[in-house]
Amino acid sequence: MGDAKEGEEEWPRCVGCGRRVKTLYMQYSPGNIRLMKCDTCKAVADPYIECEFMIILIDLILHKTRAYRHLLFNKLRIYSSLDKGVLVLSILTHLFLDACNIADGDSSINIFSAILNCSKVLGDALLGNIVFMTMLFLEVQFILKLSFDIRRYREVLLAVIISSYFKLFLMAMMVWEFPSSVIFFVEISVLSSNTVALRVVTEFSKAHCFGVCFGAHAARYLTERWLLGAP
Repeated sequence: MGDAKEGEEEWPRCVGCGRRVKTLYMQYSPGNIRLMKCDTCKAVADPYIECEFMIILIDLILHKTRAYRHLLFNKLRIYSSLDKGVLVLSILTHLFLDACNIADGDSSINIFSAILNCSKVLGDALLGNIVFMTMLFLEVQFILKLSFDIRRYREVLLAVIISSYFKLFLMAMMVWEFPSSVIFFVEISVLSSNTVALRVVTEFSKAHCFGVCFGAHAARYLTERWLLGAP
């Protein structure tokens, strides 16, 4: 009975109502599939299966809950026991993108100074993210009252990190110079995207999820300002 319940927890989700479904489609032959309907809402469980990547990306940018359920539950399967590699890769990517944001990009320094600067930047980004994750978990536990469960907390962490995809734009800062307003726009976009992802995973209200994400981002921002010696 316990094994059956655990197996059911790894079922995909209906992107409309969020309920678990046994399967998303039936495949009769290569390229010939039939999308299954959700037993709860009676709608097609995941129409994004037949959509192009650009359509999914546009809906993610528009913060559509259905697109986030498709990405997190049905595409990446964050609830699965196979998500540990995805989690590690996501954390490393997230750390690298934060380091791109902190780096000053001064190319006039020598190699030794560059290595020291790189180590300091990575250390600052690591500490900032440790503060971010710690604050996130504390707020999830005390504000959202989410019971302590390693599996659930891993889902929350993975959802928040993956929904920070707007930070990929920061890689362009290594090649071109952008005004600070662009960085601010990226940070606001990451905050709003994190809020949607957290709401999808926890099923709490938007206001509560925004408060949790805002508190974690504020803690990381203040930590990075302190490390950089900024006023």
